[in-house]
Amino acid sequence: MAELAPTAGADFGDDHRQMVLHGVRHDAQRADTADELLPGPEYAELASGSVKLATQLFVFDDRPSDSPFVEKIWRTKSVPVEEFMSVAVARWELVVTRQPAGTRLTIRGPETRASIAAIPQDAEFLGIQFRTRAFMPRFPLDRLVDRSIDLPGASYGSFWLDSSAWELPSFENADVFVDRLRREGLLVRDISSGSSTRTAQRRTLRSTGLTRRAIRQIQRAQVAAELIQQGGSLQEVVWRAGYADQAHLTRALKRFVGMTPRQLSQSFKTSLARSA
Repeated sequence: MAELAPTAGADFGDDHRQMVLHGVRHDAQRADTADELLPGPEYAELASGSVKLATQLFVFDDRPSDSPFVEKIWRTKSVPVEEFMSVAVARWELVVTRQPAGTRLTIRGPETRASIAAIPQDAEFLGIQFRTRAFMPRFPLDRLVDRSIDLPGASYGSFWLDSSAWELPSFENADVFVDRLRREGLLVRDISSGSSTRTAQRRTLRSTGLTRRAIRQIQRAQVAAELIQQGGSLQEVVWRAGYADQAHLTRALKRFVGMTPRQLSQSFKTSLARSA
């Protein structure tokens, strides 16, 4: 399943995101021009208006975690809709999907582009979203970009990991599950600093699966989408998020969010009208 959890600014560069959302523009981030968008497959098919973002369809229950490895723990249920727009996200996560036919645990890597994804029906989801620079060496994140893997099931309510049967985590005991991963050396965190630029780039790629520029571009698109949701004009969003011009903004949102600025704005307005 594609990216389902609500996204937020990642640890890497989060100060820039908060400054932008509070009205301060960071000109150093303007170096990425419209011609420097991430290379890769074609943009996701643009939403026709019927395809919504996860935050517009699902009712999420999430909570913070005491673990320095975890950004948030969330849960939700499927809705009677066939598909949703999965947006680009710089984080990875573990997702437990429970359906009448069975339960599976999936490792979802970071996503570098938006895509339209199917919604499993009659399902309950639990997600553990990890902080940037936390990773499992056994599953290199650079091999999980725009991909996911299902871990093999052991018996009802458990799965195989590192030659052992592990109990599937729940919303309540997810912190205990993460701590066991840490204690057994299956989950680590890169907290090094002060290295050369080249070494820092290698460490970022190893611990996130993405380059520093890719992370920055994804975060900037998230910031722009939030500014549009808050009712900002295109000129304001371009300036505050640090895009070169409206064409640059449109290209970025089409790639990372799957919608043009106008489609995104209209989508938010429609959602608000329906909830009123």
